[in-house]
Amino acid sequence: MIQFVKKSCCILFFVLLICCVSIHSKTLKPDEPCKRIVLYYHDILFNGTDLANATSVKITNDTQFGFHFGMMVVFDDPMTKDGNLNSPPAARAQGFYFYDKKDTFNAWFAYTLIFNSTEYKGTLNIMGADPLPEKTRDLSVVGGTGDFFMARGIATFRTEDAQGDYYFRLQMDIKLYECYKT
Repeated sequence: MIQFVKKSCCILFFVLLICCVSIHSKTLKPDEPCKRIVLYYHDILFNGTDLANATSVKITNDTQFGFHFGMMVVFDDPMTKDGNLNSPPAARAQGFYFYDKKDTFNAWFAYTLIFNSTEYKGTLNIMGADPLPEKTRDLSVVGGTGDFFMARGIATFRTEDAQGDYYFRLQMDIKLYECYKT
């Protein structure tokens, strides 16, 4: 009788485990994100005279290698729903990037998008390489909070405008493939 109860318990455990895994497993569909947001990132690098308008600052200077290699920038940049810098911000991008290749322009980003609007509340964390010569670049969405709890996905960068070294605007097409309701 005890053997029967042990076998029954083991079978029941495995059946429940399989049911739980099948209920909670997801099939990721690359063509069907669960949430998509397009925003524009505006970066105004402090040049020594534009304190009132600057949204980023170099914390290390570039080296003699060229391509800004070694330069690190900390930013608190506005994100808008259109390409107009004067539009109301939909979010803020706070973090840093540094130039990490000495033979071409390449940056590495790590930052948080902070949303506090009627549409979204919470954060998205984004990080990865930004090979600037490429037309589009994909960075990883590695997590989030609030409306973006535990989100995973891709943020595709496309340079919209660059004015020397002191201003650039990126279009960010954010596609989330793991979304949870909180």
